[in-house]
Amino acid sequence: QVRLVESGGGLVQAGGSLRLSCAASGRTFSNVAMGWFRQAPGKEREFVSAINWSGSSTYYADSVKGRFTISRDNTKNAVYLQMTSLKPEDTAVYYCAARPRTTTPEAVHYDYWGQGTQVTVSS
Repeated sequence: QVRLVESGGGLVQAGGSLRLSCAASGRTFSNVAMGWFRQAPGKEREFVSAINWSGSSTYYADSVKGRFTISRDNTKNAVYLQMTSLKPEDTAVYYCAARPRTTTPEAVHYDYWGQGTQVTVSS
């Protein structure tokens, strides 16, 4: 079992920045790949970014590439999503998720999910 708790969401103006954190507990964190997903009202959950177990490989949705950066600290059992140049269309509940070792943009392949943190970007 892996328990995930997100934090760092909030209200920010367009062009601003936020840093999301996801704290993990339970199964050995260094063995799991981590992903960030988001879901806006009335829309399906979508892939945002992912990082493999070692942090050596990262992936981004085209919509956030160049603006968001994913990272992890296995000594702190945490993964982060630094979001810059935020846009109103980034408004959503952001979820972190975990799966064994390798990444995938497919939400269905993630075994563990956090409860989410709200990010609201005002225009």
